[in-house]
Amino acid sequence: MTPRSIRMLAATAAALLATTVLAACGGDSESGGATKLRLGYFPNITHAPALVGVQNNIFKDKLGDISLETTTFNAGPSAIEALFSGAIDATYIGPNPAINGWAESKGTALHIIAGTTSGGAALVVKPEINSVQDLRGKKIATPQLGNTQDVALRYWLKQQGLNTDTTGGGDVSITPTPNSEIITGYGSGALDGAWVPEPHLSRLILEHGAKVLKDEKEEWPGGEFVTTHLIVSKKFLDANPDAVKKLLEGHLAAVDYVNANRDAAATAANEHIRSLSGSALKDDILAASFANLTFTVDPIAPSLYGSARHAEEVGLLDPVDLAGIYHLGPLNELLKAAGKPEVSGEGTAS
Repeated sequence: MTPRSIRMLAATAAALLATTVLAACGGDSESGGATKLRLGYFPNITHAPALVGVQNNIFKDKLGDISLETTTFNAGPSAIEALFSGAIDATYIGPNPAINGWAESKGTALHIIAGTTSGGAALVVKPEINSVQDLRGKKIATPQLGNTQDVALRYWLKQQGLNTDTTGGGDVSITPTPNSEIITGYGSGALDGAWVPEPHLSRLILEHGAKVLKDEKEEWPGGEFVTTHLIVSKKFLDANPDAVKKLLEGHLAAVDYVNANRDAAATAANEHIRSLSGSALKDDILAASFANLTFTVDPIAPSLYGSARHAEEVGLLDPVDLAGIYHLGPLNELLKAAGKPEVSGEGTAS
């Protein structure tokens, strides 16, 4: 069974489970309005607006009478499974897991309702590696097979004339490895490099002397590409549009706070990471990571369509129609009311 078949089987099982889950709409009251909203996010600096929004009670204040329940995840597929099963109503997540969730549910399970973060991913390697051709025979890690960085690396290598496969063979051996183990593996010499997001990118550079061979922003127009966005269960959205609007109000307020108070936001995000994991990022890692990220509600749709095409070209995604994946009406209503530019879900796969 191929990795894609395994993922599809797991997703199908999750989708079937979702049909048996009762009260999967965030604790709806008898009148049909949500009494709680269950929000997912990652204890990762690329999810800074979520971290700050929870830490500083921004979501709680905007939700009002709707109680907030939070769940953290370490990988996109587990967050998608939770959304499918009705365990959460919305989650911050990377682009490729959202694409996979849309494809596996045939567009019935979720919508992207806002952007969150752009940038902050690159291929870093040992100092003696100076060109893409030096990667032949080397072992390069990504966080997970089929995740956003994994797709980016495989596609970039293919464009350079280097082949890979899902078993670690080919011209370059790609080894999907959890982020924490990537740091250890690189430090021990077991890995020659990794395509990773922040803060793991800055950790490899500052703590282990790795150097950037390819910054992903060089691959996208204007250097902008989606790293994290906010998705919501279609079932929850259809049943509770007012609750989703309040969530978006909290999201907008969190992004605005992060951009207006970068130092304070970085501190708040780091404190929340400490509360979740027991340890915070070192000051230099925190500063470098934050400086390498842009926080925006613009979903940067062209990069999502591009990522889907890239996943198709490297054999990690069957062709998928993404029409309808964005639901930006509520966000644009809030932006318009605030006198801010509206955003678009239009894009191209080229």
